[in-house]
Amino acid sequence: MSTQQIPIRVMVVDDAALARMVISKAIEASGECVVVGTASSGSIALQKIAQITPDLITLDIEMPEMDGIETLRAIKKDYPKLPVLMVSSHTDRGARITLEAMAAGAGDYTLKPAASQGMEGLSEELTQKIRALCKRPTLAKTSANPTARTAQIGLPEGNSRVEVLAIGASTGGPNALSSLLTKMPANFHLPVVITQHMPPLFTRLLAERLSNQGPLPAVEVAAGMPILPGRIHIAPGDYHFEVVRSGVSLVARLHQGPKENSCRPAVDVMLRSLVPIFGPAVLTVILTGMGSDGMRGCEAIRYAGGQVVVQDEMTSIVWGMPGAVAGAGLAQEILPLDLIVEAIVRRCRNDKRESSAICG
Repeated sequence: MSTQQIPIRVMVVDDAALARMVISKAIEASGECVVVGTASSGSIALQKIAQITPDLITLDIEMPEMDGIETLRAIKKDYPKLPVLMVSSHTDRGARITLEAMAAGAGDYTLKPAASQGMEGLSEELTQKIRALCKRPTLAKTSANPTARTAQIGLPEGNSRVEVLAIGASTGGPNALSSLLTKMPANFHLPVVITQHMPPLFTRLLAERLSNQGPLPAVEVAAGMPILPGRIHIAPGDYHFEVVRSGVSLVARLHQGPKENSCRPAVDVMLRSLVPIFGPAVLTVILTGMGSDGMRGCEAIRYAGGQVVVQDEMTSIVWGMPGAVAGAGLAQEILPLDLIVEAIVRRCRNDKRESSAICG
């Protein structure tokens, strides 16, 4: 850490003393963060915030008396700009509450440390998430220019008809996806394929949530599942998702190949699989997320003549993934989240088919 960089001040809230100790130790291991206080309950945490003025709070999901959701809502009421990182359990209940917490204003989440998880890996994960939510730059230099706004010279313009909509997202993605997909036309008649960085169980619950909220049915894909028009297909946690041909049909291929960009599922894997099937007929949207997953896939899409739209920095929780695509000169549009559906519909209509057959 640079001597000129002030450490990020973190408060750890968890009812279990062991969890507080492990999380605190992992947070401070990198030297980029310092734990300025802990609390064993939501009510104690609310009393301490004004005294210790943390830059970020890690908040346990399941606590007695005042649980994580209730505490989160109280924090967001009094300190709306204070980032909160939820600490979730590896259970169905924990996953459901975590998605509820994201909708209530939590910036991101992490799973409770498992006994088998090494301190180094836990420290790296927590530091990356804390740094991203506090808008601190990474210490490693990047060759991409995050302020770039124009596409690379020589890339195809990407005016071909659209046959598939592909979406990639990570940190802040569940809320962004909810906001986006609930506004889609009910008669949107193209397949939608999504890779959202989430662990197993969470992706299934995300699909259920999106299916209940929006006009289009959403499913967590299974191996061999048909890729159908008018349906949202979400990559399952810990599996790469590819679209492949099976006879005259398109189906999902899942595998546990090596992680890419430290991710499985990875957006790049999904996007690359679309190029040999759809060629220039791919419309890609990259939403808020940490890291650069999706950039290489967008490069393949653009060189094939496909189209790329990314979420802007102002409306992103973390402008890592969309920023990497924009910085590489691959984005044809950089838009606020609330304007992306309009861009999708417009770009899907810019072909020779009847627009009513594509979307309303």
